[in-house]
Amino acid sequence: MGNRGMEELIPLVNKLQDAFSSIGQACNLDLPQIAVVGGQSAGKSSVLENFVGRDFLPRGSGIVTRRPLVLQLINSSAEWAEFLHCKGKKFTDFDEVRQEIEGETDRVTGANKGISPIPINLRVYSPNVLNLTLIDLPGITKVPVGDQPADIEQQIRDMIMQFITRESCLILAVTPANTDLANSDALKLAKDVDPQGLRTIGVITKLDLMDEGTDARDVLENKLLPLRRGYIGVVNRSQKDIDGRKDIKAALEAERKFFLSHPAYRHMAEKMGTPRLQKILNQQLTNHIRDTLPAFRSKLQSQLLALDKEAEEYRGYRPDDPSRKTKQLLQMVQQFSVDFEKRIEGSGDQVDTVELSGGAKINRIFHERFPFELVKMECDEKEMRREISYAIKNIHGIRTGLFTPDMAFEAIVKKQVIKLKEPCVKCVDMVIQELINTVRQCSNKLECFPRLREETERIVTSHIRDRESRAKDQVLLLIDIQLSYINTNHEDFIGFANAQQRSSQTNKSQSSAGNQVIRKGWLTINNISIMKGGAKEYWFVLTAESLSWFKDDEEKEKKYMLPLDNLKVRDVEKSFMSSKHIFCIFNTESRNVYKDNRTLELACDSQDDVDSWKSSLLRAGVYPEKTITVESETTTSADNFSMDPQLERKVETIRNLVDSYMAIVNKCIRDLMPKTIMHLMINNVKDFINAELLAQLYSAGDQNALMDESQEQALRRDEVLRTHQALKEALAIIGDISTSTITVPLPPPVDTSWMGGSTGGRRSPPPSPTAPRRMSSGQRPAPRGAPPPPNRPGPLGPFNNSADSPQAPSRPNRAPPSIPSRRPPPSPTRQVPP
Repeated sequence: MGNRGMEELIPLVNKLQDAFSSIGQACNLDLPQIAVVGGQSAGKSSVLENFVGRDFLPRGSGIVTRRPLVLQLINSSAEWAEFLHCKGKKFTDFDEVRQEIEGETDRVTGANKGISPIPINLRVYSPNVLNLTLIDLPGITKVPVGDQPADIEQQIRDMIMQFITRESCLILAVTPANTDLANSDALKLAKDVDPQGLRTIGVITKLDLMDEGTDARDVLENKLLPLRRGYIGVVNRSQKDIDGRKDIKAALEAERKFFLSHPAYRHMAEKMGTPRLQKILNQQLTNHIRDTLPAFRSKLQSQLLALDKEAEEYRGYRPDDPSRKTKQLLQMVQQFSVDFEKRIEGSGDQVDTVELSGGAKINRIFHERFPFELVKMECDEKEMRREISYAIKNIHGIRTGLFTPDMAFEAIVKKQVIKLKEPCVKCVDMVIQELINTVRQCSNKLECFPRLREETERIVTSHIRDRESRAKDQVLLLIDIQLSYINTNHEDFIGFANAQQRSSQTNKSQSSAGNQVIRKGWLTINNISIMKGGAKEYWFVLTAESLSWFKDDEEKEKKYMLPLDNLKVRDVEKSFMSSKHIFCIFNTESRNVYKDNRTLELACDSQDDVDSWKSSLLRAGVYPEKTITVESETTTSADNFSMDPQLERKVETIRNLVDSYMAIVNKCIRDLMPKTIMHLMINNVKDFINAELLAQLYSAGDQNALMDESQEQALRRDEVLRTHQALKEALAIIGDISTSTITVPLPPPVDTSWMGGSTGGRRSPPPSPTAPRRMSSGQRPAPRGAPPPPNRPGPLGPFNNSADSPQAPSRPNRAPPSIPSRRPPPSPTRQVPP
């Protein structure tokens, strides 16, 4: 059986299974198990009861096993059972075990034959068992009963596949002897997932129920329909024995007498029966664990390393220690301050690679969102000229003016400056929202102390809101300062004399910047028809004069170049089926923008990307569309005025003057807004967190209450310490186990073409005329009891010497000399097919 230390690894596997289940985690170690698979009424449950030596499984018509039963057998001096869902309760009466299985099954599946993949974990301690872990799966059925769905067969197959597809799962394929072995569902499923037969063991039940004059000798000798690991025969209790409460010990004794007395099986009696099956399974499970031990240890070590740091923090932890609470409060506040500053100022550690946040998001607000909002406030060209003309006419009144009035210039400028208040206040609001988001992100590390997290967020957020009002007052004061005095002596102001010349210079400067690249990046063209391939992603290059896109970022194959003349941008509502954010470019003269399309819809992954592209297009002179109200449309259409050449020259002059002065104001505001917000809000909040947050927390109430940990944190600490200790113990035990166990080499491959593989076909080797294809018709005309020939294979093929003589696994078996045999040699046609 190998050394004793390796056999002790099986209880370790059982302990690990319970450890992971008790802490509510899935066991990712893929632990070795034995799955019992077979058709309905094949005798699976009886085999398990024979292992345990007790009646404990439900009986009745229909599907009895309706949930997987994980059965852990442990050799012990006393006998009892316990369920994982009834931890700590010992069952000494196995009738109560049966009732508990039935009750727990009905609790999940209902009382009318439903099934569920949720397993029931049962551990049985007994001096009459070997260390085994088996899974009893529902029997394969064809016809639904009760409330079972019409696809009950497929559901059961899927459930079985969940277990037997694991490479570490040994398959116990149970087939009754009084049915055709070639039609065995258990062998078919095993062949589908284990075509080489490396982990399939055949079990033949109901040998005592075969027709008179027939036997299963060829099958048990692994000659008819062979398996690589062979077959083992067992004899279970009949229904009459079960109803009569026949003792399992007596049944095992009757099984042994059956094999010793039956002429076809007595030469292999020592290789048959439930005790032999127990030993074979225990050896196979132990060997399997030995083979998977290196990967098993590696997974345990990786999990242990992942928990080491956290377990070290929790070790020696005393929740009610006042000094610990004070120290931890100081550490938490300090960590919060450091995290906040890192998120604002930027840091190389803990970098968010998914989205912008903190200081990077505020930087985008300052230099992309805020300039974009400023441009949105600008008037349309036609609207601006109309307002200037009305201002000039109203200032002249009844008289016809000879000169351009400077009062019209001041009136238009002040109106434009007042419009700056809205984007400035909106900029403050966006920065405040990002600061609050940053505070919440930094407070995530305080989640184990909910009261401390709540108070910290409240105090810092209240301070941010207090600074908000001051920052907005200061921003509005900046606008009022600009309104208070129109400085026409500014060095950058063009003046009346240069107003006309300014427009031509502007046009020249714009044309000279045509090759300047403003932005590059991936965008999806969203309005390509399905006939032409649907939405596609291209590499876009934006310059001061054009928008081009290429097949890829190598920019070798240009798909199209779009001039920016007369283009504008507008938002497009996000479609219900799309996760992308869309904006579109259109021509103000209602011309096609791209081929036959009036608009070019471009899609990005996030709204931030959309805003960034719109800001870049703004720099290139592609402005957002103005939303025109009904009132303005009515006014415009009603006042179609014509300007005389003199008035047109005055309007053009003031238009250039307004452009020049507003450029000065915008430049000043764009420079002062980030500085004002940084000084009055961001830097102030950082200083407040560093200097005053701790004092505010102390004055907020009981410090001990602040440091009360959450219930989830207490459970997490216990779980980590429990798991960490279990993993350490497991590794310590595994480290003491010698891996030099004496095991039988893997049996050589056999011809399993009769099983047909995944195609579902079944083929049998050509038998002799006297050797029938069905196990139940294997009548032999030769007299019984003749001794086998010297070179006849043993009853289990490769299992012949698995435990008795491991040093010579290839030695051919002979009939035991203590059992007389009078069987003559079979005809040559009954030899194993090549």
